[in-house]
Amino acid sequence: MRFEFATATRIIFGEGTVASLPELARSFGTRPLVVTGSSGNRAATLIAALSAESFAVPGEPTVALVREGARKVRDAGCDVVISVGGGSAIDAGKAIASIATNGGEPLEFIEVVGKGRSIVAPSLPFLAVPTTAGTGSEVTRNAVLGSPEHGVKASLRTPLMLPLVALVDPELTYSLSPVVTASTGLDALTQVIEPYVSARANLLADAICVEGIKCVAAALRRAYHDGADKDARRNMSLASLFGGLALANAGLGVVHGFAAPLGGTWKAQHGALCAAILPHGMAANVAALRARAPQHPALERYATIARLLTGRSDARAEDGIDWVRELCAELNIPSLRAWGVTQADLPGVVEKAALASSMKANPLPLTNEELLNVITAAL
Repeated sequence: MRFEFATATRIIFGEGTVASLPELARSFGTRPLVVTGSSGNRAATLIAALSAESFAVPGEPTVALVREGARKVRDAGCDVVISVGGGSAIDAGKAIASIATNGGEPLEFIEVVGKGRSIVAPSLPFLAVPTTAGTGSEVTRNAVLGSPEHGVKASLRTPLMLPLVALVDPELTYSLSPVVTASTGLDALTQVIEPYVSARANLLADAICVEGIKCVAAALRRAYHDGADKDARRNMSLASLFGGLALANAGLGVVHGFAAPLGGTWKAQHGALCAAILPHGMAANVAALRARAPQHPALERYATIARLLTGRSDARAEDGIDWVRELCAELNIPSLRAWGVTQADLPGVVEKAALASSMKANPLPLTNEELLNVITAAL
C-alpha cells in the first residue's frame, strides 16, 4: 500500500475562531490583500483592522479575474493573501497568490485549455476562511477557474497552493439561505462519496469520508429547514472540511467530471450542478459495476454509503441512491434544464466531460452511452 496525503499547514476549527484572524494574518505579512465574494460584509472588520487592500469575486472565478487580482497584488505590494468567502473566493485567492509569485499568464499553468506548465515558486502566504459549507477549498491544492472563451472550467494544481492556515468557523455559515445550504451541502456530500469509491481511494481518506457521510446524513436536512441549528451547521462545516481533505488526496469521479464543462458554459453554481447530477452518477456507477465488475471493491463501498445514509444495516447500494434522490427532492434541487441546458447540448457536454481530470478517478471508466444516460437523467 502506498499513498500521499497533503493538506493545509494548519487547520483551525470551531465557533468563534474567526476572531483570531487579524492576529494570525499579521504573523504572515504587513500588507494583505483580502479576497471576498460579491459582498465583502463578512470581511469588513478584518479589512479595517489590517488596513488591507480588498478584491471582490462577483461570481465563480475566471482566468481574467485571477490575472487582474495578481496584477493588483504586484501593484499594491501585497505580501499575504487572505480569502474570506465561499469556494469561488477561496479558489480565486489561491490562484492569485500563486500567479503573483510565478508571473506570466494564468493560462501558462492551467490544465486542459492552457499549457499546463508546472508551478515552481511558492505562493504568497495564503489564508483561507470559508463562509459556506460545501467546497472544502480551504484544504485543497487546486483552484478551479472558468475560461469562457473555451467554454470549460479547468484547474491550476500544485501542493504549493495549499493554504498556510485554513480557519473554519461554523458561525460564518449561520446566515446561509436554504438554497445555498442545499447546493453547498450536496456538494459536500458528493465530495465525501466520490473519493470513497474512487480508483485512488486510500485508508486515510476513507476514514475521513465515512465521518463526512455521517455528518451530512445527520445534519443537512436540519440545516436546510432551520439555519439556526448550531449542531447541524457545525456538522456541515465538518463535512465540507472532510470533503476537501478527501478529494485533494483521493480524487473525484463522474459527478465532478460533468460539473467542470457544465460550469464553464452555463451560469450555474458548482454545488447546484453537483446536486443535480449526484444521484444519477451514483446510479450509473453502481449499474456499471454490477454489469462489468461485480467483484470490484467500489460496489461494496456503495453499500457502505447506503448503510451510513439510511442507518439500516441491511441497506444495498441502490438504497443509498434512493436516499440521495429523496434528499434532492426535499431540498428542491433544480434540474440542469433550469440552468438552460437542452437536449441538443448533451453530446457536447459528454465529449468534454470524458476528458475532464476528475473522470480519471471514477471507480471504472464509463462508456459514452453511459455518460449520456447520466446527463440525460439530470436534465
